Amino acid sequence: MTGNSNNKLLAILGRYKPAPWRGRYSLSRLFLNFYLLVMGSFVAIAIFADFVISTAVKGITDDYTSRFMRGTIVLIEDELFRKPRTQWPKTIKSLDEKFAYKLEIIDRWTLNLPSKQAEKLDAGELAIDAEGDILYHRLKQTSQILAVGPLSPDNNPEYQRGMPLELRVRLLTWSLIGLCLAVAVWFWVRPVWRDLEAMRQTARALGEGQFDARAPAARSRAFELLAETLNGMAERIQRLIATQKELSSAISHELRTPIARMRFALEMLSETDDRAERERLWRMMEADLDELDSLIDSSLTYARFEREQPDLHLTPVELASWLAEEIESIRILGRHLEITLNDTALPENLHVELDRKSMPYAIKNLLRNAIKYAKNRVVISTEISGDQILVHVDDDGIGIPQEERERVFSAFTRLDRSRDRATGGYGLGLAIARLVLEQHGGSASAAASPLGGARFTLTWPLLQIVTKS
Repeated sequence: MTGNSNNKLLAILGRYKPAPWRGRYSLSRLFLNFYLLVMGSFVAIAIFADFVISTAVKGITDDYTSRFMRGTIVLIEDELFRKPRTQWPKTIKSLDEKFAYKLEIIDRWTLNLPSKQAEKLDAGELAIDAEGDILYHRLKQTSQILAVGPLSPDNNPEYQRGMPLELRVRLLTWSLIGLCLAVAVWFWVRPVWRDLEAMRQTARALGEGQFDARAPAARSRAFELLAETLNGMAERIQRLIATQKELSSAISHELRTPIARMRFALEMLSETDDRAERERLWRMMEADLDELDSLIDSSLTYARFEREQPDLHLTPVELASWLAEEIESIRILGRHLEITLNDTALPENLHVELDRKSMPYAIKNLLRNAIKYAKNRVVISTEISGDQILVHVDDDGIGIPQEERERVFSAFTRLDRSRDRATGGYGLGLAIARLVLEQHGGSASAAASPLGGARFTLTWPLLQIVTKS
C-alpha cells in the first residue's frame, strides 16, 4: 500500500549514485573551451568577411591606384623620351633613387598578366598585376614596359627590414581583440560555472538522499529557471516522502487497534459456546472489518489527492439543489440531529462549476465531521463574496480551540477532549476536504460557529456563473 510505494521511491532514489568525477570539469577548462570556441568563430568570421570585402573592393582599388599614379608615370615616360634609348637604364636608375617605390624597364614578352590587363597594357593604358601592387605602362609604341612598384611598403624591399608593418598592425590588433574577448568571456563564464557547480552539488546531495538540499540563488539569469525547477522538484520529493512516511506510520498505528480487537474476539469465540456471546463477538469483528475497510478507503483517497492532483472535470450545477442532494444522502447518519440548509443568500437558480466526482468528498467529510460532534443542530449555509462561493457547515458541539484550527486539516490529526478516538474517524476527512478545495483553486478553513461549536468553510472561485431564466 502506501508503505510499499514509499519504499519503492526510496529504493529508486537510493540506487542513484553519482559517478565519480574523474578530471573534474574546472572553471579554467570551461573557460578555455568556451574561449577557443568564441575566438575561433570570431577569427573565421573575420577572415571570411575580409576576403569578401577585399574581393568586392579590389576593382575599385585597382582603378583608384591607376588614376592616382597616371600623372607620375606620364612624367617618367616624358623624361625617358627626352634622352636616347641607350641612356634609359641609367635614367631609370637615377629616377629610382628619388622614388619610394621601385622603377624598372622590362620587355613585354617577360610579362604574364591576366588577359584583361594584358589588353589594357597593349592598348596603351595602365595595367596592374594580379596582386594589385605593380603598375605596368607600355612606353609608347616600343616593346618595353615601365614597371612601377611594388607600391605597398610591406612588399617593397626598401621597407622589408624586420616584420612588415601591416603584419605588425594585424598582430597587435588581434592581440588586443583576443585579450578583451578573454576578459569578457571570463566574466561571463565565471558565474555560469559557479551555478553549474552549485547545481551539481545539489543534484549529488539529492542523489545521496539529502532531500533538504537546495540550489542557491543563480548568479546567471540563464540558470534561474533551472535552479527554481530543481528546488521545486526537491521540495516535491521531500514533501511526498514525508507524506508517505507519515501516512504509512499513521496507517500502521491505526491498523493495530481493530486487528488486536479481532484477534481477541477470535480467541474469545473459540472459548465460548454461548450463542448470544458468539453473536456479540461476530458483530464486533464485523464492526472491526468495516473500520478497516473505511480506513483503507480513506487512506487511498487521501493518497490519491496528495500524489496525483487529478485534472478537474468541471460541470455547471445548480448549487442549492446539489447541496440538498448531498445532505440527504448523508442525513441518515445524524437521525437524532436537526440538519438544515440555508440558501437564502444565493441568487435564484444559481449555477456554479465544480467537479462532481471530487467535490462531494469535501462536502460529505465536513458533514460527517459536524454530525460526529454536534449536540442538536447542524446548519449548512451558503453565500457569495466577490467572485468566491462560500459554503459554511456549523455545529453546536464544543468547537475547536483557535490555536488548533489549522492543525485539524493535517492527516491523522485528532484533538483532545471529546474529539478523540471515542468519536471514531482517523483525521483524514478534513485533510481530504482541503486537498479537494485546493484542486478547485480554493481553500478550507475552520472558525468559531454562531451555534457555539465549530464552523468549517469551503471557499472556491465561481469560475463561470450560469443563471437560468
